Amino acid sequence: MKTFLLLLLFLIVGPVLAKSNLEKSGDIIHLLLPATALTASLVIEDNYQGSWQLIKSGLVSRVAVEGLKFTVEKDRPDGSGDDSLPSGHTADSFAAATFIQQRYGWQWGIPAYIGATFVGYSRVQSNKHYAVDVLAGAAIGVISGLYFTEPYSGITILPTASLGHYGLSFSGTF
Repeated sequence: MKTFLLLLLFLIVGPVLAKSNLEKSGDIIHLLLPATALTASLVIEDNYQGSWQLIKSGLVSRVAVEGLKFTVEKDRPDGSGDDSLPSGHTADSFAAATFIQQRYGWQWGIPAYIGATFVGYSRVQSNKHYAVDVLAGAAIGVISGLYFTEPYSGITILPTASLGHYGLSFSGTF
């Protein structure tokens, strides 16, 4: 099992290390957004309802992306293939950001959307996609996230800051 996990880590991290800093940063955030959403749903919630909503959103988003990539043959700006439309990185990131926003509120959604927007920006600036590819991926991710995600009503977690003190505020109904 350890060998499998190390191989998986190498397969994910290896290609990321060979890229430009901007592209590498986008790839890392692309992985962190869904991982953060899944971790939050597992740690905060006492059932797997949020996790299943995230998984459904991500799977439907990814199937739509791959279906369009297979159907629409559009060359990438760098000439590396004909699967430019839509951006899968952006769709994944916006599906996760929409899940976070819908499930846990705008206080968490805004940073998630900023991260997802950066992923899209990095794909265009790294010459992997055109702007329309990124916009299509973002639309797919948002629609999928909106369709499958319901707000979490258990515990509210808010960031707090005052007079040099920073922390988290937890509230809930028992």
